[in-house]
Amino acid sequence: MDSSQNQDSYDDMLGAIQAFHDKHDFKGTGGEDLPYRVALMAEELGEISSAITKGKSTEQLAEECADLMILVMGTAIAADFDLKQSFWKKMDKLMKRESKMINGKIRVSEFRDVN
Repeated sequence: MDSSQNQDSYDDMLGAIQAFHDKHDFKGTGGEDLPYRVALMAEELGEISSAITKGKSTEQLAEECADLMILVMGTAIAADFDLKQSFWKKMDKLMKRESKMINGKIRVSEFRDVN
């Protein structure tokens, strides 16, 4: 890690991901193509699932989660939106929602009625 980076700073994390995109020219080589990024995120989610179902270490699970987080943050770069602002807007919505127990597990949703 660069000594000028703050590990607790979202902006520094985003800057590191931008530097990674720039280093490999993602914009010019298809790395910022949104359907491609969705496929990569699905692949990482599969690796997270595998880490859990195969009983891998917490360290391995954390690494797979970090991969997904980097892809999500990189998608915000590729699609040019403010993920931090979107996060807080969504959290405000989620905090207003009710929860229900469904099949013994908590679920927080809008619980729209299907007619």
